[in-house]
Amino acid sequence: MKRLLLAASVLFMSAAVMAQQTPDEVMKVNTENHNFGKIKQNVPVSYYFVLTNTSNKPLVVENTWGSCGCTTPEKPTEPIMPGKTAKVKVQYNAAALAPFTKDVFIKLAGIEAPKKVLISGEVLDAKAYDAHVAANPQSKSKS
Repeated sequence: MKRLLLAASVLFMSAAVMAQQTPDEVMKVNTENHNFGKIKQNVPVSYYFVLTNTSNKPLVVENTWGSCGCTTPEKPTEPIMPGKTAKVKVQYNAAALAPFTKDVFIKLAGIEAPKKVLISGEVLDAKAYDAHVAANPQSKSKS
C-alpha cells in the first residue's frame, strides 16, 4: 500500500512540474534583443522593453535584474491587465570600453522560470565615438 501511495505521489508531482507555465505562454515582448549600436563611454543609455499580457489574468512582474551591476532594469509597479502593455526600462552605464551583451531577467509572479531578454552594443571612447558619428550621422545613439 505504501508503494502504491508513493508511486501515485511521484506521478502527481511529475504532472505538476510538467504543467508549469513559461513566461512566453502568458506574455509577449516587443523584442528579445535590443542593440544600442556604438555608444559613448560614461554616457548611460536606456531602452524600454514592452511587455504585452497575452493571458486572461493580470500579470505581476515580481522582479527584474541584470547579469551585472552595469545593467539596471526597472520593473513595472502595477499589474499588467489582460491585453494591456507595460514597460521594463533597462539602463546600461557604458563605463567599460568594449562590445557588450548583457542578460536582463523578468520574473513573473506564479511562474518559476524568468523571461530572458538581451541588450548589446559597443562602448567607444569619446574620440572614437565622435569619429564614428561624424562618419555616420544617422547612427547617433538615442539614449
